[in-house]
Amino acid sequence: MWLLSPLLLLIVPGSSYVITGPEEVSGLERGSLTVQCHYDPGWENYRKWWCRGAEWSNCEILVTTAGTEWEVKKDRVSIRDDQRSRVFTVTMEKLRRNDTDVYWCGIERNGAADLGIQVKVPVEPVVARCHYGPRWEAYMKQWCGGADGSSCTILVQTTGSKQAKENRAYIDQEKRTFTVTLRN
Repeated sequence: MWLLSPLLLLIVPGSSYVITGPEEVSGLERGSLTVQCHYDPGWENYRKWWCRGAEWSNCEILVTTAGTEWEVKKDRVSIRDDQRSRVFTVTMEKLRRNDTDVYWCGIERNGAADLGIQVKVPVEPVVARCHYGPRWEAYMKQWCGGADGSSCTILVQTTGSKQAKENRAYIDQEKRTFTVTLRN
């Protein structure tokens, strides 16, 4: 596989851009994200790939199509090429904060430099903000997980205006608001 420098990445002599995609796609920790990369006619039967790394020349290819429309899945990443619409879709699942990085949508060209587009992927923690009135300042606040309030598992709790950290959750009370940030 040959790779071009980022400045020459999308330009092919005598033509316009071959592959396009979003500059950035963000996701929430523990969630999933989807990236769609579009390509010009004539590239339908070429292999498409998704790689990770800030440098185009040495990014790590995470998943590659077989040049067909069949979905290919490897670990938490899948790729599928819709050749009729000329778009391939990459899905990253069970996101982690350390998945934050620069990725590339690419098309493999036999005997020539591959084509690709850079996509920045930030992964953010899940944050919930709860507001309460002045008469509730001194009361216990809880964040729990489960199907209903009567049988949920308490992830974090606090009394009054004190802060608390437990089980990957954090409560910070100010201005009658507490924020719960769930972290892996």
